Amino acid sequence: MRDILPVVVDGLWRQGAKNLAVRLVSAEGQPLPSWTPGAHIDLHLPCGLIRQYSLTGSPAERDRYLLCIARESQSRGGSRYIHDTLRPGQPLMISAPRNHFPLHEGGHVVLLAAGIGITPLLAMAHARAASGASFTLHYYVSRAQEAAFATEIARQLTGGICQIHCSDEGQSPRQRLAQDLGAPDADTRVYFCGPPGFMAGFAIPRGRSDGERNNCTAKRSSRPPRRRRRRRTEPSPSPSPPPGSAGLCRGTKPSPRCCRSMASRCRSPARWGSAAPA
Repeated sequence: MRDILPVVVDGLWRQGAKNLAVRLVSAEGQPLPSWTPGAHIDLHLPCGLIRQYSLTGSPAERDRYLLCIARESQSRGGSRYIHDTLRPGQPLMISAPRNHFPLHEGGHVVLLAAGIGITPLLAMAHARAASGASFTLHYYVSRAQEAAFATEIARQLTGGICQIHCSDEGQSPRQRLAQDLGAPDADTRVYFCGPPGFMAGFAIPRGRSDGERNNCTAKRSSRPPRRRRRRRTEPSPSPSPPPGSAGLCRGTKPSPRCCRSMASRCRSPARWGSAAPA
C-alpha cells in the first residue's frame, strides 16, 4: 500500500451551519484502501498545510472517502482554506488511513459525540448498524442548525437508539451526560469524541489526546489550545557606564550565576555573595 494517494474532490456540501462535507475519490479510478471506524487520514492541502481528519460515513463504501470539517474560529489555516478555497474537481494528496481510535467488537456500545466529534462516531454507528449489533448514539450540539448528518442519523441508523441533544433546548452535555452514560456495565463499552471542553467531563489520562480507561475510549476532535512559554530575560548593562561610577551600572540586577562564572575566570582573587540560592 502506498503511503501517499492522489485523490480528487468529488463533492462539497454543507452539513450544519459551520460544517463542510468533503467527498474524495481516487484520481486513478481505483478503489481506495479499506478502512475501519475511527480511522483518519492526512490531508495535504495545496497551501502547504497537512491536517488530520477522521473518516466518516459508512466504511463499506470503498469508492470514496467522506470527511466533515468544522470551520474553526481560531483556524491556523486548515479549515479556513477548506471552507473558502477548496473546489470540486481539485486534486489533492492524502495518506492511507490509520486508526488509533478503533471500535472493539462485542457487547453493547454507547457513542457520545459533541460538535464535529460526530465524524468518527458516525462511522462506528454505521458499522454497528450494518452488523446488527446494539448501540446507542448521543450527539450534543449547541442548536439544531449546527448538527451534521442529522437527516442521515434519523433515516439510516435505525438499528440503534440515536438522539440529538441541543443545548439551547436545555439538553447540554452538563445536563445530560450522567443520564446518557448510565451506570457502569462490564458488557458496555463507551466511546466519546468532542472538543476539549466536552472531554473535560471524562477521566482521560492527562497529557494524552487518546485514552482508554474503565471501558471508555476517547478522542479529542480538535487540538487543545497551546500554551505560550514566556521567555526569561536578564537585564543587560548599558553600553557605557555613567561617568565616575565603577562596577556594574546602576539600575541593573546581576545574575548570581553570571557573577560567579565571571569571578571564576578572574586571575585575581575575587569574592561574591548572594542573598538567595542561585
